[in-house]
Amino acid sequence: MLKLHLGCGERFLPGYTHVDISDFDHIDYKSNVKKLDFIEDNSVEQIYASHVLEYYDVIEVNEVLKEWMRVLKPSGELKLAVPNFHTLVEVYKKTLDVDSVIGPIIGRWKLNDGEMIYHKQIFNKKKLTEVLTKAGFRNISTWNWKDFIKEFPGYDDHSQAYFPHMDKENGIHVSLNLTCFK
Repeated sequence: MLKLHLGCGERFLPGYTHVDISDFDHIDYKSNVKKLDFIEDNSVEQIYASHVLEYYDVIEVNEVLKEWMRVLKPSGELKLAVPNFHTLVEVYKKTLDVDSVIGPIIGRWKLNDGEMIYHKQIFNKKKLTEVLTKAGFRNISTWNWKDFIKEFPGYDDHSQAYFPHMDKENGIHVSLNLTCFK
């Protein structure tokens, strides 16, 4: 059963094939996740992509999702996490502090070659659902990171992002986590 962890960066998930443009020891394919030429059509059971899709602009997002749809098996699952613009607005209203939301909204990732990449897209649940529906995905719903993490004790990524940082008891969850199927 082929599972892809796309845009994984330094995070390793056991049982997944890791694809990223960065250079880490656990990366199986060093590649932009926009083009998965090394993966056959209809061969992937699940794609997990946490805080990756927002690095693509409005047009690129459609191309990326088309490519991910291509590699997924019929009924294959796409499990996404992106910064949730709706809850980030809530954080801003609560704090009136731009610094509290600028990271998740604009993003910044330093690649191995020193190049910096930034977010090119923002999503709320309505927008992401529309984009996924347009790409042909169905049965779109939210997923809870706590359920996912049970399979991988100790795993931590941005799907679990809260404000204030790491306050998973009283904080505001600022990641939008959606799952859908081919």
